Amino acid sequence: MMKPILSSLLSLVVSAAPCLAAGASPQPARPNILFILADDIGYGDLGCYGATKVKTPALDRLASQGCRFTDAHSTASTCTPTRYALLTGQYAWRHAPGSRILPGDAPLAIPTNAITLPKLLKQAGYTTGIIGKWHLGLGDQPQTDYNRPLKPGPLEVGFDSAFIIPATGDRVPCVYVENYRVVGLDPGDPITLDYSVKRGEPKSFVRGIPRIGGMTGGTAARWTDADIADTLARRAVQFLERNSTGPFFLYLATHGIHVPRVPHPRFKGTSQSGVRGDQIHELDDTVSQVLAALDRLKLADNTLVIFTSDNGGVLDTNGPDEVNSGNKETANGHVPNSPWRGTKGTVLEGGHRVPFLARWPGRIQAGATSDALLGLVDMAATLAALTGTPLPADAAPDSFNVLPALLLEPGARPVRDHLVFHNGGTNGPFGLRQGHWKFISPAGARRANQGAAGPLGQLYDLAKDPGETNNQAASQPEKRKEMEALLAKVRRAGRSRP
Repeated sequence: MMKPILSSLLSLVVSAAPCLAAGASPQPARPNILFILADDIGYGDLGCYGATKVKTPALDRLASQGCRFTDAHSTASTCTPTRYALLTGQYAWRHAPGSRILPGDAPLAIPTNAITLPKLLKQAGYTTGIIGKWHLGLGDQPQTDYNRPLKPGPLEVGFDSAFIIPATGDRVPCVYVENYRVVGLDPGDPITLDYSVKRGEPKSFVRGIPRIGGMTGGTAARWTDADIADTLARRAVQFLERNSTGPFFLYLATHGIHVPRVPHPRFKGTSQSGVRGDQIHELDDTVSQVLAALDRLKLADNTLVIFTSDNGGVLDTNGPDEVNSGNKETANGHVPNSPWRGTKGTVLEGGHRVPFLARWPGRIQAGATSDALLGLVDMAATLAALTGTPLPADAAPDSFNVLPALLLEPGARPVRDHLVFHNGGTNGPFGLRQGHWKFISPAGARRANQGAAGPLGQLYDLAKDPGETNNQAASQPEKRKEMEALLAKVRRAGRSRP
């Protein structure tokens, strides 16, 4: 059973723990929080997780100055469901609008009356902001009209300010939205979207790049793909400068390294892993820029920085350089999710086990490593506990307070006994972790690299078989039935947080 949510991190500090710096001074009640969510970065895409064909000095430095987690999960292996779970503390498959990848003209997927992570932090006195990829819908109509005020949206679910990419870089509309309006939109050139247009058709091209859907109008407002990373980094730095007196919560959701991969010219050809590797370098530069701003503003010592990803990596192509943007040949031996099997879009470990770095100088021990099981769905309860914010019983129903995981209390039970993963939709496929065992429901074999599930599903002992190659569903019937029953119970119960 998880310990009750603590009123502040101060009450936890009295316990000695490997991840807590020895002799640390009492915790500030309300540290600033910078949460960086990368897009399609796999477990093996960073130097601190073993990558050699790409260089990530800023992220490696973040790891060396903080705690590197080796059993952290996005809970979904695709973008919209992960982002929904992160902000609501609810498994996305419990709420159909947030359970699958949304088109760029979808209405808001989060109910405006939901208690969300940014709302909890606002209650604690934080200024909250989102910069970057949103992909959770805008407005309340079946198809979003980008020529009108775009509400409800991020501000209605708890953010004080928003500068967002509405969906993804490879989906129309290719514009930024600030708070309620498209940035730079000329009323005389209104935006029209047509999602019947398929990527690759002539009408799908925007700035020479094929997108999902067609877009006419909004010519002056369209972004330049090679400038997206710098634009988001600049906006993030400006947010830090405006809110340097704190406390603040900045959710920086990068476009990198999602397709279309169009890195700025200063990064092209800098990696040993093609355009995808070049864009990893660009992502690392974004992190470097915001960390440098924290240092310049003398905010680093009282800022909790978390870096992670919305799902595992994938070798896919889309962009002006279709051949070289992310295929196996140009990867040059780089394996995005090494050492795990599977990719984005699967419920194998490579689809949802993600890098997770946490730094808080003087509070989190530099160079620490944790194998605690946690999911991004846990951030609502965890950051509420960190800031002393009461979490209502009906809020964040699947979010566990994983602060004890940051402390690694000697002899303490793991905070999480189990964790559920899925790809998209409300009916699976599902994966379930319990201890070192992993179960994948029979509906889980949606992709060739996910393996043949068979009528019994898949059962793996990750302690002995981390590559998920030896399916023990038939040879371990009792364990399979036990985990099958637990998955059914979690789905039926409507909540999993004690």
